Amino acid sequence: MSKNVCKTGTYSLMHMTVAITVAFVLSGSWHVALAIGMVEPLVQTVAYHFHEKIWSKVQLKSEKTVTQL
Repeated sequence: MSKNVCKTGTYSLMHMTVAITVAFVLSGSWHVALAIGMVEPLVQTVAYHFHEKIWSKVQLKSEKTVTQL
């Protein structure tokens, strides 16, 4: 398993735990907290994966520019 996949998975678990906790504190309902806490982090994890891919490409382009100078 690649480091990025592992990093994304652990981020997802952390995010889900925080989201469920915050949703429960705000709503007082485990049903609402689990609904919000499961959906939002899953969507955010997918967005994070693409965010990391974009930043990797930006970093590679930046390194190429520096080496060309």
